[in-house]
Amino acid sequence: MDSEKEIILSFLFKRSGKESLKFSDLYLALSMDLNWFTPADAKTFVNMALDEKLLTKKGDLIKPSFDVYKIDVPIGFYPSKLVFEGKKEKLSKKNEDVLNKIVKQIVEETDLSEQQVTEKINLIAKEKNITEEVAALLICKEHDIKFYDFIEDIEEKIFMSS
Repeated sequence: MDSEKEIILSFLFKRSGKESLKFSDLYLALSMDLNWFTPADAKTFVNMALDEKLLTKKGDLIKPSFDVYKIDVPIGFYPSKLVFEGKKEKLSKKNEDVLNKIVKQIVEETDLSEQQVTEKINLIAKEKNITEEVAALLICKEHDIKFYDFIEDIEEKIFMSS
């Protein structure tokens, strides 16, 4: 029995006629074209499929890690909300942790206290109208702290919240 996530992904890739798609092509098809999910839920679904290795990412392109043509999509198929069980909370928790990790790294590599770093992040975020995570990256840049390990998690958070 094929999983519901595999059926959804098979439908998307068969429908597109392409072997790989951009992240935006996937979530926009799920939300705007098919109206199966809200844009935020569609982004969450694509991120979950990436986390569960149902999709693989190479550069800007994403492709399934399984043969979509071996999956039968039932006529009149419509996904249930059960595809999200337990996963939204897990992704949300992961995204909360990234800011804490960045703050900890800034504290370790500068003479700033955690409170000073947090206040500076909040000030920059408010002044520039950006997320706290991006503000934290600006502080890293200011102090020549390597932050590349955090980029993917921050991108994921930004995709999920918009």
